[in-house]
Amino acid sequence: MKRSAYLETTVIGYLAMRSNRDIRVAANQLSTREWWDIRRPEFDIFVSQFVIDECDQGDPSAASERRIYLKNIPVLDMNDDVEALAEVISAELQIPPKARIDAFHISMAAIHGIQFLLTWNCKHIANPENRPKIERACRDRGVEPPLICTPFDLLEIGDV
Repeated sequence: MKRSAYLETTVIGYLAMRSNRDIRVAANQLSTREWWDIRRPEFDIFVSQFVIDECDQGDPSAASERRIYLKNIPVLDMNDDVEALAEVISAELQIPPKARIDAFHISMAAIHGIQFLLTWNCKHIANPENRPKIERACRDRGVEPPLICTPFDLLEIGDV
């Protein structure tokens, strides 16, 4: 049985982004593409309408390139439970209004029982200081939190 993974917008962004000269960004791009090419088939992957909407923003040419990676990926449904958990996570992490979408990504994966949330957003999502708060918010509502990680992390886990 395959494991499940929710792809947050930054993962799609790194896949579609042109090569970058910054060594850290280039390394993240490389590991994202390597995960996509090698490990992705081992997972049932999902996105949300939030991911699609974010990918559609900005330069139309870049948005078109991001859309290529979204083809044939199932889109998880928004519901009241997702919204309620996102509100709690947003308050717990003190996420500013302009970044509230980050709480929705976490909530979407948790409510839908997705095992992994892949992201390069280390400010609010893949932040080790936030992990206990995210896990507590989910479990207090009877929901198992996703394991939040980067594509690089999933390259390193061995055969799944």
